[in-house]
Amino acid sequence: MKLLIVTAVSEYQDAILKLFKRANIEAFSTSEIDGFKQNHGLIAMQSWFPTANSGNESVLFFTFIDDANIDVFFELGYEFNKNLETNNPIRAVVVPIERSL
Repeated sequence: MKLLIVTAVSEYQDAILKLFKRANIEAFSTSEIDGFKQNHGLIAMQSWFPTANSGNESVLFFTFIDDANIDVFFELGYEFNKNLETNNPIRAVVVPIERSL
């Protein structure tokens, strides 16, 4: 068993739910989060409050699943990210679980 963690901008929530369904991931949890990128470029200097960082509305998914489902999800996730028109890909990591109850 492993822990799959997925983050994305909120606009992709429905797409991720469809990816989960296609990967046979039926049990998971979600949380709304704010995503941040450090941006010290010209655009940041031109904002009204240049020292304030504004976050993007994002979503975090996590689930405990078997390797076979993880492999399918990653294949689908790679395809999803290849077809994006924005610079906001979904991110996913897998964490091994040493012990669980």
